Amino acid sequence: MKKILFIAGVALIVLSGCPKKEGAQAGGRGAGSGKLVIWSFTDELANMTNNYYKQSHPGVEVDYSQTPSDQFQAKIDPVLPTGQGAPDIIALESAFVRKYVESGLLLDITDVYEANKSKLLSYPVEVGTYNGKVYGMSWQACPGAMFYRRSLAKKYFGTDDPKTVQTYFTNFNKLLETAKLLKDKSSGSCVVVSSVSDLYNSFMSARKDPWVVNGKLVIDPAMEQYLDICKTLHDNRWEGRVGQWSEGWFAGMKGELRDEAGKPVEVFSYFLPTWGLHYVLKTNAPDTSGDWAMIPGPSSYRWGGTWVGASKFTKNVDAVKEFIRYVTTDDAFLEAWAKDSGDMVSNVNVINKIKDAYSEPFLGGQNHYAEFAEMAKAVNGKLLQGSDEAIEGLFGEAMASFINGEKTKAQALADFRSQAEAQFGR
Repeated sequence: MKKILFIAGVALIVLSGCPKKEGAQAGGRGAGSGKLVIWSFTDELANMTNNYYKQSHPGVEVDYSQTPSDQFQAKIDPVLPTGQGAPDIIALESAFVRKYVESGLLLDITDVYEANKSKLLSYPVEVGTYNGKVYGMSWQACPGAMFYRRSLAKKYFGTDDPKTVQTYFTNFNKLLETAKLLKDKSSGSCVVVSSVSDLYNSFMSARKDPWVVNGKLVIDPAMEQYLDICKTLHDNRWEGRVGQWSEGWFAGMKGELRDEAGKPVEVFSYFLPTWGLHYVLKTNAPDTSGDWAMIPGPSSYRWGGTWVGASKFTKNVDAVKEFIRYVTTDDAFLEAWAKDSGDMVSNVNVINKIKDAYSEPFLGGQNHYAEFAEMAKAVNGKLLQGSDEAIEGLFGEAMASFINGEKTKAQALADFRSQAEAQFGR
């Protein structure tokens, strides 16, 4: 997880062993042969390999290695340029996937995409595409939503109906109006979010342009608006003033957050992606089950995810491409995987087949899968760039200095620009 306050973190989704479902072997292009060396930072691909892929590809030997996310790039970078000691298959986290997609060191898998593109969501492939060629594909989609407490919606809006609640959050200016409403109606006890950092990914996805256009740094108006809105929320105490992933952030989910004076603080909502429901809310606030619902919120966005790429030096190209095809596109496998893990997949055929069967008790019976399926359609995957992680680190520092009153907005942005341009030569 990120330690910088205003940078979008990526939760490591650790899934327990998933029993193979009947039919998960179907749809393969042949078992293939040889040995595949796979490097990853979670056990997701290990579960896929051991419980599904090997059953339908018995002729392929798999050597799987898992390294913690914060050490993963240091392991990859020395070997990928030459291929000496490099793996065949590489799992790529959202935070650094574009670094490798743009590197020229990954295998071109455009043919895998072209053979399956009619059934795939757009944005995951857009993230893995560079100069018209595909170098990374993902089995999952991670659109984000706004999760809110039903009891607080009833208390302050008179209803917890998602369609009605969404009208209070149709855009970011409306969010500010509603934040004030919540504060006023609660006599100061209810905040719209526990941390302004929760809004970061929404604004990043609301941009029209990425950070770098034609070799020059671009500060999109959406990011300037982000500064203004966060400063307003902070100064008016319309947010909980806790750091994302902090003890206070989690306390707010359970209804246990208190301010500096020890007064209880009600947190109305959290901005989280698909995995946030299962691995953040459910695990950290189990006693609140049934008291949540989800809406699109002010802007479509994405957060996190894992892509699969391959070394361009691999000597087993056919087996590599078949593995990627299988885990990122195969209908039967992904249906079994989605049902076993609860993961939001990127295969539209599978989504349409299973989406209407869900009723999530934690969300008061709401069909989260169908809701996320709609949200995923609006995500723009073309905004991600290889330099994002470093640039966003600098932006986070500028943001903190502004919101804490150490610099004016103009000073913070000027310092951010000079630091980013000095570091990236733009």
